[in-house]
Amino acid sequence: MRTRRFGQHRRKTLLGATIAMMLAGLNAPAVVDFTAERYHRYKINRPDYRARYGHWDVAPMPEKFHLNSIHAALLPTGKVLLIAGSGNNIKLFEGGTFKSTLWDPAKNTFKKIDTPKDMFCSGHTQLPDGRLLIAGGTARYEVLEGDVERAGGAMLIKNENPDKARVFPKGTLFRSPDGKEYASQTTVRVPRARKTEKTRRAEGTKTTEATVTASEARVYVEATSKGSKGITNTSEHYEIKGLTGRDRNNFYGLANKLGMDKKDFQGIREAYVFDPFTERYRKTDSMSEARWYPTLVSLADGRVLAVSGLDDIGQVVPGKNEIYHPKTKSWSRGPHRYFPTYPSLFPLQGGKLFYSGSNAGYGPADRGRTPGVWDLEHNTFTPVPGLPDPDILETSSSVLLPPAQDQKVMVLGGGGVGESSKSTARTAVVDLTSRHPVFRQGPDLPEKTRYLNSVIMPDDTVFTTGGSRDYRGRGASDILTAQIYHPRSRTFTTAAAPTVGRDYHTEALLLPDGRVAVFGSDPLFGDKDNTRPGTFEQRVEVFTPPSLYRTPRPTLNGGPRHLHRGATATYTTPDAARITTARLIHPGSTTHVTDVDQRSIALGLKRTAASVTISIPQGRSLVPSGWYMLFVTDRHGIPSKAQWVHVR
Repeated sequence: MRTRRFGQHRRKTLLGATIAMMLAGLNAPAVVDFTAERYHRYKINRPDYRARYGHWDVAPMPEKFHLNSIHAALLPTGKVLLIAGSGNNIKLFEGGTFKSTLWDPAKNTFKKIDTPKDMFCSGHTQLPDGRLLIAGGTARYEVLEGDVERAGGAMLIKNENPDKARVFPKGTLFRSPDGKEYASQTTVRVPRARKTEKTRRAEGTKTTEATVTASEARVYVEATSKGSKGITNTSEHYEIKGLTGRDRNNFYGLANKLGMDKKDFQGIREAYVFDPFTERYRKTDSMSEARWYPTLVSLADGRVLAVSGLDDIGQVVPGKNEIYHPKTKSWSRGPHRYFPTYPSLFPLQGGKLFYSGSNAGYGPADRGRTPGVWDLEHNTFTPVPGLPDPDILETSSSVLLPPAQDQKVMVLGGGGVGESSKSTARTAVVDLTSRHPVFRQGPDLPEKTRYLNSVIMPDDTVFTTGGSRDYRGRGASDILTAQIYHPRSRTFTTAAAPTVGRDYHTEALLLPDGRVAVFGSDPLFGDKDNTRPGTFEQRVEVFTPPSLYRTPRPTLNGGPRHLHRGATATYTTPDAARITTARLIHPGSTTHVTDVDQRSIALGLKRTAASVTISIPQGRSLVPSGWYMLFVTDRHGIPSKAQWVHVR
């Protein structure tokens, strides 16, 4: 019996081995792939690998909090505000469903935030008190030529009454001389006409002459009739239906052409502040110009400059920039200068701004592409040479290299204008302390890259990740690599590869614990042959840098929470002997790989046996008022967890 059982077992073993060998022969590539994948997972999880390259993890997010993350901002509570608005989803836009999610990376908890307006493709920046200013967003989605159902365009509403302004609600009808009617798509206010009086004296007689100059406001209109019968190709004078008496003569419309050509995205004027402590949006004054794809940049005095964007008829705002005043919650006219949408503008010591040439999305190839220094006070612009082919700076990444005192800006990658398939591996660095600054070539990226995320780290390096070779990842061209740039040696070192591809609509932020979180991606297609529509990437992937897998981290304990420029502050620590640097890092606020909020400021450092004393530099253009993360690092570049401090 024992012999028989052994024989049966042996026959089964041999049969199983034979079947396994047959399957392996029939499906050898799959077996090899499976084996390679298992080995890869083993390798990247080894302690020595993590200590050399770092490691990626996908942060679990419950499905009810999922959203198409278009904007991301780190708040002084340590939480991250993710804003989708309609999230490039026209069904959500038409249904009035706008989303924001608040993520606490320390606890990995999430919270839905009521979102009052479509903030999709707005601009945003951190205010000195820690609130986030969000301005602009989406009034209308683009409609491609051939899909346009109704003729439309810009209508100028004129007012010749100097004593009366008037608000025209959405749906106001304008009638042409031949009877065609067009309805306004938004509410618009037309101010009073301007009246000037001039007094003349002649032969002892005094006479007063009054001149009235009509005011105007612009609104987008669409034909009430579908198809070509709504087209008007000539300049016409339009009657506003429903007006009576003097209003009928004083208010009227003018339009040059109302056609069925492509309709671009259109912006809104509304602005909001998000309070990180109450976790609510609050309405503030609206801008004068509607903006979609604008850049908001904080100035040294706490005011905010709003630049560029698509306006209420889908055209790039023609240089009409605005300044927000946090104290009065109001906007005023800013210096006039044209930029393509989402321009990267960095505040410099002394109060000027540097335009790196990086931008995203809209604007002609031959206008507003040249990098340079913008003197806001005198509204002069000094070009900075050294970057050939500025038309491939679209979708490039720019960063104020750490520390900010060096005043060096780096440009990484980029691509051609619009839907071009061009891309570049080029990097370049400019030293803006030079009397005649010029971009100098840096090390190439591993491959040609658009939409690269770049994040300043506590050890004065820059972590870069993701991107794609082609426009919006066409041809399955997402790049699953990451690298760390070392400004001192001007070299890249390899980091662990992410598992999630990122291209258009991606963001990355440094977290208070020293990790980097990456959000969003909006590929145009879902396959290599570009036959299936792409799916928005809603997963959050978090990179833990190599330094956090090495010796224990230094710690900071008791010390002040409120700091002053030019002053010192002392913090207790058991690790004083090994701490070598201290940095203030401003929290990031990013969209479309554009983050002009992040900066790292080197601090003076003195040590005792049980404490470190830091000194904060003077100059609000170097150290703007606001909330910062205070990091210290040891001689191996291992950072502490951040302490939140407020500087003024």
